[in-house]
Amino acid sequence: MKVLNFRVLLKKEPEGGYTIFVPTLPSCITYGKDVDEAMKMAKEAIELYIESLIAHGEEIPVEKNMLESMITVEINA
Repeated sequence: MKVLNFRVLLKKEPEGGYTIFVPTLPSCITYGKDVDEAMKMAKEAIELYIESLIAHGEEIPVEKNMLESMITVEINA
């Protein structure tokens, strides 16, 4: 068994709850009413995504040699 780690991004939604994005797995997006549920849904979504990749003989993307940073910009709005 292989253990993989995936970075997830949580976005708080104005109507409540959180949307989760998995940057390494394009279109792997899910939602939960709170952080705990969103993380549980993300784990399930990732597992299903990987199962589909395996079933179709596709390579599983991994986060190697990745750096993460934030950039701040000023705008006149």
